[in-house]
Amino acid sequence: MTALTVALVVVIAAALVLRWRRPAWYWLVFGAAFAAVRVLFQYTSVMDACGLTVPPSRWRLAMARLANRPVPESRAPRILRLRPTRTGLVLRLKLRPGQDAFDVSASCDRLRHSFAMYGVTSRELRSGVVEVRMTGYDVLKRVQMPAKTDPAPMRVPVALREDGAVHYRDYRTVPHGLTLGATESGKSVYQRNLVAGLAPMDVALVGIDCKQGVELFPLARRFSALADNPNAALDLLEALVSHMEDVYQVIRAEQRITVNVPDAEIAADIWDLPDHLRPVPIVVLVDEVAELALFATKDEERRRDRIITALVRLAQLGRAAGIYLEICGQRFGSELGKGITMLRAQLTGRTAHRVNDESSANMAFGDIAPDAVLAAIQIPTETPGIAVTGDSSGGWARIRAPHTTLRQAVNLCNKHAGRTPDLPALAPFRPVAGTPALASEPLAKAAPATA
Repeated sequence: MTALTVALVVVIAAALVLRWRRPAWYWLVFGAAFAAVRVLFQYTSVMDACGLTVPPSRWRLAMARLANRPVPESRAPRILRLRPTRTGLVLRLKLRPGQDAFDVSASCDRLRHSFAMYGVTSRELRSGVVEVRMTGYDVLKRVQMPAKTDPAPMRVPVALREDGAVHYRDYRTVPHGLTLGATESGKSVYQRNLVAGLAPMDVALVGIDCKQGVELFPLARRFSALADNPNAALDLLEALVSHMEDVYQVIRAEQRITVNVPDAEIAADIWDLPDHLRPVPIVVLVDEVAELALFATKDEERRRDRIITALVRLAQLGRAAGIYLEICGQRFGSELGKGITMLRAQLTGRTAHRVNDESSANMAFGDIAPDAVLAAIQIPTETPGIAVTGDSSGGWARIRAPHTTLRQAVNLCNKHAGRTPDLPALAPFRPVAGTPALASEPLAKAAPATA
């Protein structure tokens, strides 16, 4: 009896330590089994209490009357599959006739309380089939990215979603994006993760950092072009527009639209070109976009109009030429002047960290996901890195990027500096050898970043 008691105490102590230090391990060892039993045991009663059951059909009632049997009970959605994951459970349901995916989505909060889970989200896979993802613990409290992700060309894993899935920044699907966030909200860390994910890829990075380059210039060895003031930014953007026009001439020369050419071989963007002719895709990162839109004199106003015009042209026409925009800023509103709302309309991917005013959240999500506006405003100050992301489909989710220090980002950029392409159109803006940058050091000896 004593040995059994000691073993039980050891198991309980191990479970508590795992729950505190390694919640993912605790969930896989203990939590997933207990939660699966709880869900299966309470499933019918919970669905009935949440209003997710349908009354028996007429033929079942008729058969019960003919057989003189009790009236059949209401039926809940049928469970197709229950699968544990490293963060929770995935429940796939087949809806009954008369039910809708919105019914399940509206009941997610009640399901969370009933099944004693940390979070519940749902999405429709196809007609009549809904996937309910349940998380067993707060995956955003201590972000741990999976060891294996599913990267692809121009597809970067940058954060973790609140349902435990990996959030990818896919430029082929969502060409242009807008990232907002107040000071100390985690916007710079999100940007570092983006640069670190793009560094090993065959892509040209172009940066515009009007904070005198304090954010992007330490990563200069991996950038093909950098600008640290509005005047240089104007010249760089106009050079990108010129490069875009040259790429379109290459595409037109290779279209060869004749009756003998299959439709799949007609070139409409750089990804349809042969490998030896395909230009290098370009990702343009703009830090503090408001600095490009502010002006105090007439000359600065004319410069501002040319900058915004170039950005709008790149946003409207750049996708087919392989030019993708990543616009970042603390503030993004209509008071920045004409052309800002036109630019926003082209920025499909929206990410908002903690913002200080409702108008910035409205500029990010007001036209695509109004529910996300309130979620962005309610992000607490003590949780930097938490963000709300959405796109034109209307869906949104909370995400958090893993903490990446400036030293780690510098080391990755220096490691892959050999992949930095030399673009003739951007040669005048290439960072020179004397550009202040951080030297590589082993991560174990990381020191505070110095410019």
